Amino acid sequence: MTKKILTEINKYYTAKISTHGATSSGVDWNSRESHFLRFEQLSKILPKDLIFSLMDYGCGFGSLIEFLLENNFKFNYSGYDISEEMITKAKSIYSSSNISFDSKLNGNKYEYTIANGIFNVKLESTNQGWQKHIEKTLNKINQISKKGFSFNILTSYSEKEFKKGYLYYADPLYFFDFCKRHFSKNVALLHDYELYEFTIIVKK
Repeated sequence: MTKKILTEINKYYTAKISTHGATSSGVDWNSRESHFLRFEQLSKILPKDLIFSLMDYGCGFGSLIEFLLENNFKFNYSGYDISEEMITKAKSIYSSSNISFDSKLNGNKYEYTIANGIFNVKLESTNQGWQKHIEKTLNKINQISKKGFSFNILTSYSEKEFKKGYLYYADPLYFFDFCKRHFSKNVALLHDYELYEFTIIVKK
């Protein structure tokens, strides 16, 4: 993926947070309900009773933290996002010794990684080019995740009349197979919740 495309993605999300602030719309979701339903699926990788280290890859303004706190998870959280505006907003909301944010990856590894919505907005990229970008990013996520990771993507099973040209709709079976072949024998595909997307969980 070219630096130019990532710059455009950065501008896209920076405009969202600048316009809508620290809300679900500020990270390009329709509602808090759908936003947190995604967290419910993605968090199925996480242990309920143990303290764990977590990378929120594409963290936005850190709203995953609210979900984790509401559901009594015990965590050390690191958030990464390419948008400096997102990071600045996140730091203004969350301040704790077990929480940090950065616009660069520091080479550390984490027990778990969650990536929410980072593969949906392709803008002018071709489907083939965007798929390669996803695969490359999943390899990076795998490398920094010691026990597992989860991610979601809009589904190719979406109804045709609702699809938008600047979004990417993935074949869930392709990415299930990709993760099984490259990352772990223990992979789950979740496609049974009321959103036009799927979630994949990879356990190591």
